[in-house]
Amino acid sequence: MTKRLEGRVALVTGASRGLGASAAVALAREGAHIIATARTEGGLTELDDAIKAVGGTATLVPLDIRDYEALDRLGAAIFERWKKLDILVGNAGVLGKLTPLAHVDQKMWDEVMAVNVTANYRLIRSLDVLLRQSDAGRAVFVTSGLAYRCWAYWGPYSISKAALEAMVKTYAAENATTALRVNCFSPGPTRTALRAKAMPGEDAMALPHPDEVAAQIVPMCLATFTDNGGVWKYDAKGLFKQF
Repeated sequence: MTKRLEGRVALVTGASRGLGASAAVALAREGAHIIATARTEGGLTELDDAIKAVGGTATLVPLDIRDYEALDRLGAAIFERWKKLDILVGNAGVLGKLTPLAHVDQKMWDEVMAVNVTANYRLIRSLDVLLRQSDAGRAVFVTSGLAYRCWAYWGPYSISKAALEAMVKTYAAENATTALRVNCFSPGPTRTALRAKAMPGEDAMALPHPDEVAAQIVPMCLATFTDNGGVWKYDAKGLFKQF
């Protein structure tokens, strides 16, 4: 049976665990070669084993997403080896602390913005030319319903995701006449470490597993997925467009 992403090259950030790891495995299962980035080498090694188990292949790139020069070097390395990038899944993100805005310290604010916003801008800057070299480039950035709900005490996280969505929609508009399609994916409550940190009293087993949620990212990476500039959301019944 032909795999839907056979011969495609996909970069997934924050790929060592949670939604990122599940997305990497799901894309690999469909035939994509995975370039996986994360800070933890041990997590990447476990991911490599999981990708091999589904018959896939991966290139592991341990890096801190805040090392922007490293992202530039990554783009150059991808060009040297593949000359293109077919899929980008910008998944890496941090929560920060839940606290009133007036109590947010500068270090925490800077970290959340650096990871959730600036790193994705630097990925776009580094990888744009490679995505355009693909015959059907697809970029998916992981957002959150907090981008518009704006709950009390979630300030830095909500603000960063709102900024991410504005950036992604801008980038999508700039590619309206190209083969590149750019969208956001909102996973909703998922059984991840970030969710557990935010909601420590919640029954995690009542939430969908990252594998179930990440499976909905795959359709957004196909050449047949032609929407551009949307916010797509996971639902138990499948993928649907939220905005």
